[in-house]
Amino acid sequence: MKHVARKRFGQHFLSDPAIIDAIVRAIDPRPGQPMVEIGPGLAALTQPLVERLGRLTVIELDRDLAARLRAHPQLDVIESDVLKVDFAQVQQALDAIKLRVCGNLPYNISSPILFHLLPYAAHVQDQHFMLQKEVIDRMVAAPSTSDYGRLSVMLQWRYAMENVLFVPPEAFDPPPRVDSAVVRMVPRADFAPLDADLLSELVQVAFSQRRKLLRHSLGKWLDARGFSGDFDVQRRAEEVPVGEYLALAERVAGVR
Repeated sequence: MKHVARKRFGQHFLSDPAIIDAIVRAIDPRPGQPMVEIGPGLAALTQPLVERLGRLTVIELDRDLAARLRAHPQLDVIESDVLKVDFAQVQQALDAIKLRVCGNLPYNISSPILFHLLPYAAHVQDQHFMLQKEVIDRMVAAPSTSDYGRLSVMLQWRYAMENVLFVPPEAFDPPPRVDSAVVRMVPRADFAPLDADLLSELVQVAFSQRRKLLRHSLGKWLDARGFSGDFDVQRRAEEVPVGEYLALAERVAGVR
């Protein structure tokens, strides 16, 4: 029986064989590698992945799709909201040194999924996700561009990222109203070990009034925390490189 895409799950199923092949080549799965696919849907990407891996763990929220996937002898199905999945436990269950993670993420909750995975970066070898192109543009954005923001800073702190493939709407059934792309995310070995919550709050405050100088937002936030160090607040949030935000978060943590 044909599965009807459910809007509440943000379902758009990949159907273009050439795009599927290009994504699999970008991921480059090897036999025996411990891989987790988020949102396998109708298994368009799942099948070529498992053929190369031998076995694959999938996370699927839709109970009808999860039931279908369980019938596949080479799949281990976690029927759950991905935002409730503990990836450290998945890594332990698979007896893996590091996980490889991939998926066509539901566009309506793509940012929450990315932030959910952030604390598990140490457990991950790499991540390949299909997302709305607009979101990937923000993820990989450089300072002093309109796409540069909180998502850019938080993810570039922890990952090296690359936009590896453009995916047009007609590659899906039903077609989304936006362009898509595939991003490669490799956790940085040389990342600054910061308080993620503090960095997130700092960056959120900085970009809360992105058209104004930072003295109107971040400057007041720093004053309230008794920070008297040197930081130029006569700039807009988008003018501050990632490294400066990280260094500032480290210094602010030192005054608490």
